[in-house]
Amino acid sequence: MTQPNALRELLNAVALGDVTPETALTKLKHFDFEPVDDFANIDHHRSLRTGFPEVIWGQDKTPEQIVRIIEAMRQRNPVVMATRIKPAVYETLRAHIPDLRYYEMAQICAIAPANHAPSHSGTVTLLSAGTADLPVAEEAAVTAELSGFRVSRLWDVGVAGIHRLLSNRHLIQTADVLIVVAGMEGALPSVVAGLADCPVIAVPTSVGYGASFNGLAALLTMLNSCAAGIGVVNIDNGFGAAVLAGQILRTAEKHRSLPSPITPPEMS
Repeated sequence: MTQPNALRELLNAVALGDVTPETALTKLKHFDFEPVDDFANIDHHRSLRTGFPEVIWGQDKTPEQIVRIIEAMRQRNPVVMATRIKPAVYETLRAHIPDLRYYEMAQICAIAPANHAPSHSGTVTLLSAGTADLPVAEEAAVTAELSGFRVSRLWDVGVAGIHRLLSNRHLIQTADVLIVVAGMEGALPSVVAGLADCPVIAVPTSVGYGASFNGLAALLTMLNSCAAGIGVVNIDNGFGAAVLAGQILRTAEKHRSLPSPITPPEMS
């Protein structure tokens, strides 16, 4: 249940007399944000404001902190997600939260319904330049799936063997929004944007030899692309790319649901 639905159901229950105002007040006490000891404040209203719930940044947190935050968040959200979780940390978390699922390549752990199906229209199409870019690409893919979007994957189609990309041109031409993940010199998003008629989100990765400067070379290539229609996120930020792609699809979905403007009658 999402936060908007939870709030609506609570208000309906009060209106029907199934829940007393006092009980509702208790439930609403931490409806906007909830303190967890002295190290976290969970933003329960984020999904009401932005359409996406708060996600846990796992890196730099202790396993004990992550466990406490997950346990608090799962009371209000059907999907709870933590990024940048190493396998050893996941094993510690699973000892406390047995139903925690792990996506090893993406380094994401999550609690989600077993029948978690897409809830939004449109598809996020992901392309990666090389196999070494897969951890960042999978972070984007899993984030999009857990956020309720359909995902199409096309891996290892970098410009060093561009025929691999061109033989899958139909995926580019039918895409609703594209996330393109590349390291080294970061040329793939420019090539893709020259073939696509939809938004392209470029994700530079820290993959490459010394002169790649841990992804800075790829980032600058993407920012300086001569192909129009490219948005660039930070180095290795697959999560941010997925959220941006989701916002694009949700905005299109919102506009499709609006009534058509009334066309004034022609003068005779």
